[in-house]
Amino acid sequence: MDCHANQTRILSKEYSFVAGDYVRSTARNDVKCHTEGNSPKYRMVGNDVGLKSSHFSLKSAAFTLAEVLVTLGIIGVVSAMTVPTLMQNYQRQSYVTQLHKVYNEMSQVFQQMMTDRNALNLKETGLLNTTEQATETFKNYFKVVQDCGNNFSPCFASEYRSTTGSSIKPAEANWWSSSFVLADGAAIGLHGLIDYSAGNVSYPYGYMYVDINGAKGPNITGRDFFLFYYFNDGTLDDVVTPECKTAGICSSTLEVQRVNYSCVGQTWPAGCFGRILNDNWQMTY
Repeated sequence: MDCHANQTRILSKEYSFVAGDYVRSTARNDVKCHTEGNSPKYRMVGNDVGLKSSHFSLKSAAFTLAEVLVTLGIIGVVSAMTVPTLMQNYQRQSYVTQLHKVYNEMSQVFQQMMTDRNALNLKETGLLNTTEQATETFKNYFKVVQDCGNNFSPCFASEYRSTTGSSIKPAEANWWSSSFVLADGAAIGLHGLIDYSAGNVSYPYGYMYVDINGAKGPNITGRDFFLFYYFNDGTLDDVVTPECKTAGICSSTLEVQRVNYSCVGQTWPAGCFGRILNDNWQMTY
């Protein structure tokens, strides 16, 4: 072997792609040559300076038909158990969101009425003393797209159901009020302030029926149909005593009074709004 020729030999690298696999190999130079006199000038010592060969393989394992069918079956069973619950929870939250919107709008309007009249309470505004007056006042604060006068229908549905399926007909239940539909589709059945006294002290209050999507379904009490009480200080709640709500004179807590009516199975839309308030704006029934 010609040592002088090998002195000019350098490390070479070879790259190749074989069937999708990447292979890198390095040459090894382990030739050791000595010239006359063993002079360092002519001495070259080859060392292993390369990397060991590496081999990377990409392999994919396929599922058998049986495995695919079993997996799909499991997915189907899980979906059948979870999807209905998810849909029900979504629908409940949708109802609550619409209800909360109406609640906020009503609360803001009552406060605005008192501000506009420099009044300390709703009674002092002189705007809600009768149902007819209250309706005309609301038309100044809301965009009313349909006015049904003293009739529930067609602003509201002609028939409702309880959560247990019992039929409720507002006309037969004598749910009298002045009814109208707002621009967002919510139907309001409004009654003016009622003089209420307890312990020789007057605590006026009024009430309103609310269908969050008008005459559209499902028309079920506690789902899209509710009852609000509104009080002299401009706040809203369920069926609670006015002296408790506005003056703190309570025979029981507001939380207890709100659920005096069971809501579930009721043929009157009372108690459901209270349960939602107690449960921090969640429909848990």
